[in-house]
Amino acid sequence: MDRRRNPFAPGAGTPPPELAGRDDLLERAAVALARVRGGRAARSVILYGLRGVGKTVLLATMWNAAEDEGMVVVSIEAPENRSLPGILVPALRASLLRLDRIKRATAGVTRALKALAGFAKLKLRYDDLEVALDFEPEPGLADSGDLDADLADLLVAVGEAARERETAVVLAIDELQYVPELQLAALISALHRASQRQLPITMIAAGLPQLLGQMGNAKSYAERLFEFVPIGALDAPAATDALRLPIEREGEAIDEGAIAAIIADTEGYPYFLQEWGKHSWDVADASPIGVADVTTARAIALADLDASFFRVRFDRLTPKEKQYLRAMAELGPGPHRSGDIADAMRVKVTSVAPTRNSLIAKGMLFSPSHGDTAFTVPLFDAFMRRVMPDLA
Repeated sequence: MDRRRNPFAPGAGTPPPELAGRDDLLERAAVALARVRGGRAARSVILYGLRGVGKTVLLATMWNAAEDEGMVVVSIEAPENRSLPGILVPALRASLLRLDRIKRATAGVTRALKALAGFAKLKLRYDDLEVALDFEPEPGLADSGDLDADLADLLVAVGEAARERETAVVLAIDELQYVPELQLAALISALHRASQRQLPITMIAAGLPQLLGQMGNAKSYAERLFEFVPIGALDAPAATDALRLPIEREGEAIDEGAIAAIIADTEGYPYFLQEWGKHSWDVADASPIGVADVTTARAIALADLDASFFRVRFDRLTPKEKQYLRAMAELGPGPHRSGDIADAMRVKVTSVAPTRNSLIAKGMLFSPSHGDTAFTVPLFDAFMRRVMPDLA
């Protein structure tokens, strides 16, 4: 089949040709954002789930829809080892300047920019905070040097500017689990203050499964401020649509048996569906794509995943961390008790606790319940057995 017409193009955060099974979620998010813009109370959406389930795509879809409605979106990805002020200030400055261009400068936007200038004094505490400022600070506004108080002042000023312009500001933050807990607590507190004043500023975010516990630990009322939505694998009907509809739009077809084989291999995880769909199309000589094509594509798809999706995570690990994950893989997909993993390594639980903690911090593992450990990357257990055939 013609590779130039292949509808599947898997990539990090790349929208699939068919965003199947997520319509209800997207509508709920749209309603929440519209209510916030109108000065009405609403819990915005926090997506959490494993790697490869499409959280980034969903987040981008939400913020694109918000921008189409005239809202101002502050889009941020929170990397490891960066502070919240360091990533927030430049993005917020750019968004305020866009808001300022909607019409002539008004008091609200000017004051928000002054608040940002005052907030930037936190660079004395956060050495990654660097930004060119266009306004002099207003004394006493977001300039105390205390993150909790200053971030609240800043977001309130931004919310007031948005209300003055009859729009809303949406903080769209991906990989939120990497924001340190004290800084996360300050962000939640600031958004709570703005919500209490019914200001049109809110947050939509995405992160790994540990995010739910992190936000709860940071502020006990987080569960009342946000709607936490688990994002998982697609069910069989949605997975079928994700494969079949893009192929049919190209005037081609795929057998039911081939679809079933792909769903069985991928367990319905959206990113893997795209990989299998791409390679099944490429190896097929003619339509319809059949089970034999999927069988051939399976080896190619796994080799691609091993060389990229899995490998980029594996290469960040220390030898001890690799040994820990290999021991987990020996036990199967998981989750697994920490004691069972230690037994597989023939060591005491206490001796590998620091390794487990570092893997959680790197986003490789999470704890679904006390004493349990699970992979954040689907099918990673099979990859570990392929890349490290023997348990050291």
